[in-house]
Amino acid sequence: MIYTGIKRSFLIVAGAILLYQLWIFAHVWWWIDHNPTHSAFMDQRLNLLQQKNPDAQLRFKWVAYNQISNNLKRALIAAEDSKFLTHDGFDWKGIHDAAEKDLKKGRLVAGGSTITQQLAKNLFLSGQRTPWRKLQEAIITVMLEKMMGKRRILEIYMNVIEWGNSVFGAQAASYYYYHTTAANLSVIQAARLAAMVPDPRYYDLHRNARGLLRRTATIAARMPLVSAPK
Repeated sequence: MIYTGIKRSFLIVAGAILLYQLWIFAHVWWWIDHNPTHSAFMDQRLNLLQQKNPDAQLRFKWVAYNQISNNLKRALIAAEDSKFLTHDGFDWKGIHDAAEKDLKKGRLVAGGSTITQQLAKNLFLSGQRTPWRKLQEAIITVMLEKMMGKRRILEIYMNVIEWGNSVFGAQAASYYYYHTTAANLSVIQAARLAAMVPDPRYYDLHRNARGLLRRTATIAARMPLVSAPK
């Protein structure tokens, strides 16, 4: 009886996990040629904002890939994932270096995530850094890389990542910070937006932080060395 109960419980859990993976697969397949209107992270942020203000809304407007400045595309790749065009979704050296830092600290602290991994997390997962979340992130990353091209991955990424308090996507960020469109971003404007990605809400409130200015200059210097998908 005990064995039968354990087996039944295992089958129920395994079935639930399989259904969840199929649910994710269906969304990724749909988003190959349909634009996401929200993400898990956007939903979480909106929920938190509306707990304080029930009328709160996100600043978000989808913009097509060819309507986003090449400066921003190169800035994000230079800042977040210089091997974006050549890797399979994972920067193995970056993961190794991050793991070494985690071991030294005794906890999960380092990054090392590629643009594809960041997109996987933003679309579907919570911000918690747990082994299960990292495993699920890896599964979604493989789905994205196998089913979408680099251009589409970058297009969705630029449209759904957070860029400030309630600000999501390149178009909303361009209006919010520079009163212009994503298509018209200059090199420095794009580099500054890319520099904000690791901690956008903090930099929204501290726009002249020394670290932000230094990182902006570094990214601007790296931008001519990288290419974006055509």
